[in-house]
Amino acid sequence: MEKGRTNRRRRAIEQGGGQPQLLAEPRRMRILEWLQEEGSARVRDLSAAFHVSEATIRQDLERLDADGFITREHGGAFLRSIPQQVQSMSLQHIDNMEKKQRIGAAAAALVGDNETLIIDSGSTTTQFAENLRSRQELNIITNALNIALILGAAPTNTVHMPAGQFKAPTLSLSGEKSVEFFVGIYAQKLFLATAGVSFDVGLTYPSIGDIYVKRAMVKAASHVYLLADSTKIGKVSFSALGGVEMVHTLITDDGISASDKAEFERRGVEVIIAS
Repeated sequence: MEKGRTNRRRRAIEQGGGQPQLLAEPRRMRILEWLQEEGSARVRDLSAAFHVSEATIRQDLERLDADGFITREHGGAFLRSIPQQVQSMSLQHIDNMEKKQRIGAAAAALVGDNETLIIDSGSTTTQFAENLRSRQELNIITNALNIALILGAAPTNTVHMPAGQFKAPTLSLSGEKSVEFFVGIYAQKLFLATAGVSFDVGLTYPSIGDIYVKRAMVKAASHVYLLADSTKIGKVSFSALGGVEMVHTLITDDGISASDKAEFERRGVEVIIAS
């Protein structure tokens, strides 16, 4: 099983998620982003992903450990903030929260009672879920534990969750079992998160762990809404999900440039600016 997971990771990298060899400092920042997404990582997987030796990865992890971000362990490392974060049910990425709150409210305005929704894990999609508390009879499919708790508290809602491996930084479930869950699922709307979106590379994420789950979500939904604050436009992270054309509607804030808005629309993506 472990060999199979490693082979799938390498295939994903070969299919467009991998990066050319980076200089030490940018590489360490990408490794930290990976850990902030996955919670932990093995040296051998990071070595394969970043196209450097295991000895180089160990040096990178030692530096990140010394800087106070992570804790080294035999064969890998884990994010130092994980225990406190899980106990408080808080998310790793909490920057640009004012923008995310506005985007969440704008996205929620597009949802009525009695709808079937897929909601991706993430800080912006969490703000979206917070704004759905007044809705009734929602049928929710989500891989995010915190979102399940937010919307499952309403007695008229039905919440479904896939099986899978727990990812502490995003309070979510991922992996093969999560992918299998979405086979045969149909939802009217998917509200998708991203770490970066660019016209050249598409939607990107800090690690490859969730790519297959997100592809399964996209396939299961009739309409794909991408919730992304303007700081993510033009940003490229580690692993590519696919082109911007897989998105039907982008919901962002007023920081988006006029030229970027026009390019999204030229590619057939509706743009909603949260006020």
